[in-house]
Amino acid sequence: MTRTKTLVAVCVALMAVISSVTGLNVAQPHLAAEFGAAQGTVLWIINVYVLTLAALLLPLGAASDRWGRKPALIAGLGVFGVANVVAALASSAEVLLASRVVAGAGAATIMPVTLAVITSTFPEEERGRAIGVWTGVAGGGGLLGMFLSALLVDVADWRFLFVLPVVLVVVALVMASRDVSDSRDVRPFDVGGALTSVVAVAGLIYFLHEGDVLSLLVGAGAAAAFVVWELRHPVPLLDVRLFRARPLATGSLVLLVVFGVQAGVSILLYPYFQTVLGWSGLVSTVALLPMAGLMMVASGLAPRLAERVGARVTMSVGVALGGLGLALMAVFVDGGYLDVLPGMIVMGVGTGLSMPPATEAITRSVPQQGVASALNDVTREFGTALGIALLGAMAAASVDSGGSFVEGWRTAMWAGVAVMAVLFLVARRR
Repeated sequence: MTRTKTLVAVCVALMAVISSVTGLNVAQPHLAAEFGAAQGTVLWIINVYVLTLAALLLPLGAASDRWGRKPALIAGLGVFGVANVVAALASSAEVLLASRVVAGAGAATIMPVTLAVITSTFPEEERGRAIGVWTGVAGGGGLLGMFLSALLVDVADWRFLFVLPVVLVVVALVMASRDVSDSRDVRPFDVGGALTSVVAVAGLIYFLHEGDVLSLLVGAGAAAAFVVWELRHPVPLLDVRLFRARPLATGSLVLLVVFGVQAGVSILLYPYFQTVLGWSGLVSTVALLPMAGLMMVASGLAPRLAERVGARVTMSVGVALGGLGLALMAVFVDGGYLDVLPGMIVMGVGTGLSMPPATEAITRSVPQQGVASALNDVTREFGTALGIALLGAMAAASVDSGGSFVEGWRTAMWAGVAVMAVLFLVARRR
């Protein structure tokens, strides 16, 4: 019962972080009107949270191993909660932007700790199922957060978007202080690895969001420096030699691709519902919920399936179903929502089945649990940014060249099918 309470506590904390990733997307026009801000400023207010979160995951994950996971979780929740209160009361775009940066730092502390608490608390025979619940919340929480955000914007005001994460933070703080036990891994902190990882992740994520070539060069250079530094450091932040092991390499690749494809499809489904079908933002968000809900259900079932048929088979089946769902959506996109829905359902189930075994492969392969969890989270953030950039660009290129949105949709879906087919072969072999 105690471990169940621990799982609930960390999942509530995780939900607070995930719901804030997509929440402001539905309020872009309201932010522009409130502050008289340009679209570029509004996009920065939205994206700077994700950029800060991704950049700080590895160093703060390592710091939580050293300082203690319970103190790190409580501190992260405190910072995150205060930042959201400031955001709700912001009197200018600059204040809102700054609060989002601070919220991203708090989220980067919370997110890896939640998974590290699970892996350090649950015995091996129960760990897979707990990770399945965590991955379900991580995968479907964004769409559920977007739905609640769209509802709040429609019936109240954009400032109420920050009420949900603050409430979740308060609940998580009460539960964490009572039901989460402390654990730590005392080791020297790799400052050089931390700094180079921040620059590398920030530069590459910024390039994927903005297409800035300079940030690509900076990010790639810092990534190379990170690898060289870690190979020479006696106690590295992340021992890159561990990627020689097949479970870590394959688990990371599966998470990268699956989250990329899912994010790319989600970002295309929203304008499809609005542009092609003419639905409102709230109705469009409701239409995405079946995919999110089944993803969460399948994530909970995946560990049980893995216990029976093996993690590799479970992961491979999930990847295959994801590719099949993309193919169904490509073929039947002309028919409207009911024709696209089966593809969404199949893809949601496939994504849910593939995530838990991939996540467990990563956490089993890296000894420092805070770092392992942070690596899992960084991989997901890279995949999300990469999928949105590539699949979104394919759809946009079709429209820009005179084609229809549906033609661009098909191009993006078939590209996703090809990527998932290659991933299936890799997962089956490795």
